[in-house]
Amino acid sequence: MDDILRFALLGLGLGALYALTAHGIVLVYRGSGVLNFAHGAIGMAGAYVQWELAVNHGVPYWPAVACGVLGSTVLGVLTHLLVIRPLRRASSLARLVGTLAVFIVLTAVAVKRYGDSVQLVPAKLPSGLVEIAGATVSEDRIWLLGIAVAVTAALHALYKRTLFGLGTTAVAENQGAAASLGWSADLIAAANWGLGSALAGLTGILIVPVIGLSVTGLTTLLLSALAAALVGRFSSFPVTLAGGLVIGVVQSELTRFGSDVTGLAASVPFLVIALMLVARGRALPLRGTFLERLPALGTGRVRPVPLALAVVTGLLLIAVSSPLWADAITNTLVLSLIILSIIVVTGYAGQVSLAAYALAGTGAFIAGHAAADWGWPFELALLAGVLGTVPIGLLFALPAVRTRGVNLAIITLGLGTTLETMVFQNTDLSTTPGSDGIAVGKQTLFGIDISGVDHPQRYAAVVLVMLVAATLVVANVRRSRTGRRLIAVRANERAAAALGIDVRAAKLYAFGLSAAIAALAGVLTGFRSTSVVFADFASFESITALGLAVIGGVGFLVGPLFAATFAAGTVGARFGDLVLPGLSEWMPLIGGIILVLTLVGNQDGIGREVGKQAAGAERRLLSKRGPKHAGVTQDAAAEVAVGTAEGDESAAPDVRPAAPSRATHRAPGLPLRVRDLTVRYGGVVAVDGLSFDIEPGRVVGLIGPNGAGKTSAIDAVTGFTRAASGSVRLGDQDVTRLPVHRRAGSGLSRSFQSLELFEDMSVLDNLYAACDQPGPWTYLKDLVRPGSRPLPAHVLVAVREFGLESALDRPVGDLSYGERRLLAIARAVATSPSVLLLDEPAAGLSDDESRELAHLVRRLAEDWGMGVLLVEHDVDMVMSVCDEVVVLDFGRRICVGTPEEVRGDPAVRAAYLGDLAPEEVAP
Repeated sequence: MDDILRFALLGLGLGALYALTAHGIVLVYRGSGVLNFAHGAIGMAGAYVQWELAVNHGVPYWPAVACGVLGSTVLGVLTHLLVIRPLRRASSLARLVGTLAVFIVLTAVAVKRYGDSVQLVPAKLPSGLVEIAGATVSEDRIWLLGIAVAVTAALHALYKRTLFGLGTTAVAENQGAAASLGWSADLIAAANWGLGSALAGLTGILIVPVIGLSVTGLTTLLLSALAAALVGRFSSFPVTLAGGLVIGVVQSELTRFGSDVTGLAASVPFLVIALMLVARGRALPLRGTFLERLPALGTGRVRPVPLALAVVTGLLLIAVSSPLWADAITNTLVLSLIILSIIVVTGYAGQVSLAAYALAGTGAFIAGHAAADWGWPFELALLAGVLGTVPIGLLFALPAVRTRGVNLAIITLGLGTTLETMVFQNTDLSTTPGSDGIAVGKQTLFGIDISGVDHPQRYAAVVLVMLVAATLVVANVRRSRTGRRLIAVRANERAAAALGIDVRAAKLYAFGLSAAIAALAGVLTGFRSTSVVFADFASFESITALGLAVIGGVGFLVGPLFAATFAAGTVGARFGDLVLPGLSEWMPLIGGIILVLTLVGNQDGIGREVGKQAAGAERRLLSKRGPKHAGVTQDAAAEVAVGTAEGDESAAPDVRPAAPSRATHRAPGLPLRVRDLTVRYGGVVAVDGLSFDIEPGRVVGLIGPNGAGKTSAIDAVTGFTRAASGSVRLGDQDVTRLPVHRRAGSGLSRSFQSLELFEDMSVLDNLYAACDQPGPWTYLKDLVRPGSRPLPAHVLVAVREFGLESALDRPVGDLSYGERRLLAIARAVATSPSVLLLDEPAAGLSDDESRELAHLVRRLAEDWGMGVLLVEHDVDMVMSVCDEVVVLDFGRRICVGTPEEVRGDPAVRAAYLGDLAPEEVAP
C-alpha cells in the first residue's frame, strides 16, 4: 500500500510538469487557433540554453533559468511572426506543417550542437525526503505540484478577470468583431505564443532533472502534454491540470506494477488521446476567416516514353555508381516510397497521418519474422510484409472515421509512438539472439543475389523498380473512379456523402494503400542489411517525412524523388559533400528551412513547378509539330515522367455533343414519406413533428421565416443530423436509420445552401464523382487499370439543360456565381435521384436567373419524373413552380396546401409580416 501511495505522489510531480507543458499548448491554441507541434522542441531549446549558460559559461542557476525561458519566449514569438502569420490564409494542413517545420529546424540544430545523448542534470529544487501518510517521497515532487497549481490559478485568473484575457477570448470567438473593438488579432496571438512558449521553456528546465536532458526526451514530451490539453478541451486550465496529474499518476503506477509489459507506461498518453478524440468524435474548431485552399493536385497521367527513359537512365547511373553512391541512391528511393505513401493518404484523401514510419517498421517486422522464423525467401517475405501491414493500416484508419485534420495527426503520431515503444523497442520481439535486430541474412530474388551488403548496386536497382511500380499504381488510382472518390472526400466530406460516396470506405482504402506502400519501403530498408534494425523506424521521423512531402508537392507524383534529396544520407547529401565537405551533416536543418520557405512561398511544392516547366516545353513542342497534334495534351501540364496538371483530364471523358434536348432518362418513381420529424439541438426544438409527402413528378415548397427549421428539416431527411427522430421512407424502404451515403444511394439527393462544391476539381470531375458507381471489385481493379467511361446519358442531358457544356474542363473556382449554383444542382441530378431536395438554390441570383432556374426545376419534375423539395426565400419563385407548399414557423408546420391556399392563409401572413412585404404574401 505504501508503494502505491509513494508512486502516486511521484506521479503527481511528473503530471504537474505535463500540465505545465499542456498549459503552454492551450495558450497558443486559444490565442491563435494553431495547435503547436513544435511546443516540445521550443521547450527543449530553452532547457539547452539554460544548461549551456550554467554548465559551460558559469552563469548562476536562476539567471540561466531566466535566459532559457526568455529564449523560448523569443522562439515562440518568432514562430508566430515568421511562419504562422504568413500562413493565416493558408489551409489547416499548411499551418500544421508550419509548426512541424519549426520542430524540424530546432531539433536539427540541437542534434548538431549537442548530439542526442542523455545528460544528467542535478535538481535545484529542494530534494530532501518527506513523509506523507506513511509514504516517503522526494520533496522536489511536492514543489513541482505546487508550482503547477500556482501557475494554473494564475492563468485561470488572467484569462477570466483581466482585459487581456477577455481580449483573447474575443479574438478566439470572432476576429472581425474583436478588431472593430480595437483588439489586434496579431498582437493577441503573438502575446499568447510568447507566454505559451515561456511555459514550454520553464517546463523543459524543470523536467530535465527528472528525465535527463536530451533532444528526443524533451520533444516526445509533446504527446503527454497534448493528452492533458485534450482533457481540458484546449480551453480549461484547471481541467488540463487534472488531466496532466491523472496521466502522471497512471504512468508512475504502471512503471512500478506493470514493468513486465514493455512500453505500457509510455503508452498512457496515447490511450488518453485515443479515448478523448474518438469519444468526442469531431475535429477541433480550427478558426478561419477565409476559405481554405487545399494543395494542388496532379492528374496522374503517365507518359510511357519519358518514364522508360528515366528508368533506363536511373539503372545506368546505378550500374556505374560506387557502393557509397549506391547506398545513397537506395536511401533516396526508399524515402521516396515513404513520401509516396503520404501522397496517397494526405495528398489524395486529405487525411493528415503521422504514422508512415510506424507502418514502414511494421512491414519490416512482419517480413523479418517471416524470413528469420519461417525461412521464407525474400519474395514471399516482402509480400507478407506488405499485405500483413494493410490490416494495421486499417486500424490506424479507424480514428479517421470520427476525427480528421489536426486531431488525426495527433492520434496517428500517438499510435505510431505506442507501436514503437511496445513492439519495436521490445527486444523479446524485435531481436534475434546474438544480433542487433531480426537476423534475415543475405537476400536473393528469383535466384539472383541482390544482397545490399555484397551487391549494393543490384539492390538499388531492385528498389528503383519497386518505386516505379508503386508510383504507377498510385498514378492509376489517381486517374480512376476510386481516385475521384478520394479527392471528393478530401475536398468536402459532407458533399461526398450526399452524392452516395462512402466516406468511411474511402478513408479506409487510402490508409490501407498507404500502409502497403510504407510497408514496402520498410521491408526494403530492413533487408538491405543482414539484420532488420528498428532504430531506422523512429515514429517522430514521420514528421520529417510529411515535411518533405510538402516540399515536393503533396499532390504530385514527381515530388517524392525531388523531396527525398533534402534528407540526410541521400543523393542530395552526397552531392552536398562534394560541393562543401561536411554539408550532409546539415541536411536536416537545410530541409527544415526549405520547408518553411516552401510553405510561405509556394504551398504546392516543387512538383507543381516541375509540372509547369514541363508543360511549357510540351506546348512548345506541340506547336512545332503542326496543327494535327494540337489539343492532344495542350491543357495538361506534364511532369518529367508522370503527368500532372492544374486541370484534370484523368478519365479522358467522352462528352458527346449530340445530347437530346429533352430528357430520355426518368428517375425511379419513388415517393418520399416523412412522418413526425423532430430535430432537437440541446433544449432547442428546430423541427417539431413535421410530416409531408413528395410524389414523383411533383414539386413541394418548404418556406418559412429565417430560423424556421427548413435546412434542419433537409438535414434530418438526408441523414446529416443525429438529433432527429421520426420516420423517413422512400418508396417501400425505411431509410430513417441509414447513413447519408446509403440514403443518397437509395435515391435521396440534395444541394446545399452554401453549395459545397469540390473546389479543387473540374466541373467534369464534380459530375463524374456524382454519377460513378464503382462495383465491388473496383477498388482492386483501379490499382492496375483505371476505369474510364463516357458520362451517362442523363448526365449529358443535365449538362445541356444547365448550360455547362463549355465549362466542363474549367476548375470550379473559375465559374461565375450563377454557374456554380447551376453546377450544384446538376451534380445532385447526376446521381439520378428519385427525390431531389434543393436548399435555397436561387440565393444570390438575379431575377432573370431565378426565373430560368424555376423553369429548370419544373422540368426536373415533369420531364425527369423526380419529386422535388424546394426550400427557398424567393416566395414568388416558390409560388410559381410548386404544386404544394408547406409553411414552417419555429419548427412547426402552420399551413400546407396549394400556392393559392397558402397565399390566403392568415397564419402564413402573420408569420411572414416580419420578413416580407405585404404585397409578397397578399392573395
